[in-house]
Amino acid sequence: MKKVSVIAAAVASALFAGSVAAESEVALDVTSGDSAMEVEVANPTEVLSDGWEVHGYASMNFRMVDGETVDTEFGKPDYKTAGTHGKSTNQVEFVIKKHTEHANGVWSDFVVRTEYGNGNSYAYSSPGSQKNNTTAQFEVKETFVEIGGLSYLGEDTSIWGGQRYLNRAAGLLSGEFWKQSSGVGAGVQTKLGGNTAGFAMVMADTDGDINNGPGADGRETLTSYDLYYYGVDVGFGSLDFDAKYITQANKDSDADNGFGASVTLNTSYYGLDGWTQNAIAYGKGTAQNRGVNFGSWAGGDENAESLFLTSYGVLNISDNWQMGSEFTYFAALDELFTAKDLKRYIAAVRPSYKVNDNLRLEMTASYAHEEGEDGYWGRSGDAVKSDIYNLEVAAAFTVNADYFGRPQIKPYVSYISADDEASAGQLGIENGKSETVIGVHTEIWF
Repeated sequence: MKKVSVIAAAVASALFAGSVAAESEVALDVTSGDSAMEVEVANPTEVLSDGWEVHGYASMNFRMVDGETVDTEFGKPDYKTAGTHGKSTNQVEFVIKKHTEHANGVWSDFVVRTEYGNGNSYAYSSPGSQKNNTTAQFEVKETFVEIGGLSYLGEDTSIWGGQRYLNRAAGLLSGEFWKQSSGVGAGVQTKLGGNTAGFAMVMADTDGDINNGPGADGRETLTSYDLYYYGVDVGFGSLDFDAKYITQANKDSDADNGFGASVTLNTSYYGLDGWTQNAIAYGKGTAQNRGVNFGSWAGGDENAESLFLTSYGVLNISDNWQMGSEFTYFAALDELFTAKDLKRYIAAVRPSYKVNDNLRLEMTASYAHEEGEDGYWGRSGDAVKSDIYNLEVAAAFTVNADYFGRPQIKPYVSYISADDEASAGQLGIENGKSETVIGVHTEIWF
């Protein structure tokens, strides 16, 4: 064997021995005369467990309006309808998490969330590339690392850094996220008085910057400073508290900051069997969008001020009957999205009947209202005030006929009607005051 090969073999053997020692406890025999003792040397950074988890979501919506696909959700994101007619024809999300635990109690999570097709209304075939290469389809929405159990911070404390959706909450029937911090940042979370407490700083560049490039003064980057305290027991439920101070770069002093706060009550279904989330939120300036809904869409001046109220949940009526509901009110205290005196509200219910373990029948009914001062967003006449009705019937073929049983394949017919043609046009209805959507919604959570 050549000398260099001998050296290489020795180095490799030493590295292999060292790696084995680093991954396990090492026992040494120490001999002194006729006596021997065994000494255990523990490696505090030894990996005790290490594994991957894969979760996700998919929503595939085959829907037809007069024989064609359409690029509208009939006002659903604006609390105007509550049916199943969301426009994503093929939305897929994967959440991959790597969780590691060490001998000294330290743990870490690495989380990646990818998403495809959210908001796309086209029914794609398979000719190859479905869009131009300059238009994104598959995106990484979250990628962050969280580390906990550090001895100098305490076993209940963790720190994180990266891009994430922090503390998201959405309405049950509208599907709208009213609380989140979506962006790139870092934070710390711990326990105070037995409840979860945290602070985070999250930044997001505006949609205008991202799509069009920064203006002459530079990027109008938004930054949210979050404080939250969750799980306060009040006897009949628990309270969650959120507060956000939001700043924006390269804006005049009347539009460079804002404040938002919310209180959420998690409790039964108004004293009956079931559950509800009930929230009140206030937003001012850059926090006008429901106070605690932060992302690239945020922003506003000193005239922007809003109040947000929501209550949604599921009532367990009997072994076969359940009902979901949502009541939401979102209004300007002065201006909201530059509209003077804008207000929106919706009342929606979805009773559900379990035929057997694998078939559920549903009916959805909603009423919504929107209005503002004459001339808002260029509207006048009938367009100033809108009343919208939505009725839907559906049958869910599923592996589990509970209200949240998934996966499911759900054929549905959804009827949307407005009080006048001007209001209907704002929903994407081209002719007349009403529209009927026929579709099949396929959904899975895992």
